Amino acid sequence: MTKQADKDSRNIEFIDQDRKFSVQVADRIRRLPQYLFAQINKLKYEKRRAGEDIIDLGMGNPSDPPDPLVIEKLAEAARDPKNHGYSQALGLLNLRREVASRYFKHFGVRLDPEREVIVCLGSKEGFSHLCLALLGPGDLAIVPTPSYPPHTFAVALAGANQILLEVTDHERFLSNVAYTCQFMQPRPKLLIVNFPHNPTTAVVEQEFYCEVVKLAKRYGFMVISDLAYADVCFDGYKAPSFLAAPGAIDVGVELTTMSKGYNMAGWRVGFCCGNSEMVRALATIKTYYDYGMFQPVQIASIVALRHLDAAVEAQARVYQRRRDVLCDGLERLGWPIQRPKATMFVWAKIPEPWASQMTSFDFALKLLEEADVAVSPGGGFGPAGEGYLRLALVENEKRLKQAVRQIARALAVRSAVSTSSSG
Repeated sequence: MTKQADKDSRNIEFIDQDRKFSVQVADRIRRLPQYLFAQINKLKYEKRRAGEDIIDLGMGNPSDPPDPLVIEKLAEAARDPKNHGYSQALGLLNLRREVASRYFKHFGVRLDPEREVIVCLGSKEGFSHLCLALLGPGDLAIVPTPSYPPHTFAVALAGANQILLEVTDHERFLSNVAYTCQFMQPRPKLLIVNFPHNPTTAVVEQEFYCEVVKLAKRYGFMVISDLAYADVCFDGYKAPSFLAAPGAIDVGVELTTMSKGYNMAGWRVGFCCGNSEMVRALATIKTYYDYGMFQPVQIASIVALRHLDAAVEAQARVYQRRRDVLCDGLERLGWPIQRPKATMFVWAKIPEPWASQMTSFDFALKLLEEADVAVSPGGGFGPAGEGYLRLALVENEKRLKQAVRQIARALAVRSAVSTSSSG
């Protein structure tokens, strides 16, 4: 084994009888950014194995069950022998029709369910395979930062390069997109937008997408809009759709999911809608990689889209109450909090004196070790996220109050130690 292979942690060694050999992974694997949450996940696993009760606010994994109507329909469809064969890679036409109907009802957008809608195994799969269909070596994609990790990983796996643009000030973001297109060679082929934004919870109004479409047409790039959190909005805010901007369907697509508002994360149901050529490119990739989603899941999803608008709205109110409980508690501890208008997260600036003394990873490890509360360090979403934590609203209100109490105790101990040392 070469010294270079020895150094590369992504090389995998196997023992075959007395012969030692190494597997050299593909360059696309070497190009992947380091997975920065590994140490926190390892410690969380060890503490749970030791029997400790961890309040996990790290991952946006919905803890509430889907509506019983959906579960009953899944069970009913699963009992039908006809539903156990291979399905269509594009998804059932009736499900695509329901998605098109929902787009019209919620956003006033007309979609052709046969050409402009495709069912994905969750929006993450759809996004990743779409990048594979659209990008290749030498291509350039603009990715918002702080970044939802799959937005960077999928571009890297496609062999393309990326330029990261800070996203929390959307006017500056648009200005930077225009500047990049004017002066970067080669020009960007793809722009990724994600509002409401994960992890920062930043939101935009419809005019933002109108400007995106103008830029896309002026500079000739495609657009992928990740609208994963459209169903989780607070205080009267309604997340707009990229596809509702005039001309949007000429330049891009939008990804949505049933994971959040419908509590169907493990069901892996997502959709890609919009430009027919981009949808067809995704369909081409998917026909090579999968045989479509389990048909009973698709049938249950039709029922959910058709009948559960009120349940989705009620779930958003659940997240809003959790947001208020967590933000109220952290504000009482002196944390500078900006309450999100959407998503299932709070993007919290680390308070002083800890912000000056440690990185977001160190602070997240401190909370896990001393408070038994797991959070995501902002640095894990890129350098622009340093100094922040992302806290997921996936625990009930009682557990969130307990998390605040445990954080308060942990920070009080540190504060007392610091005061004593300085004396």
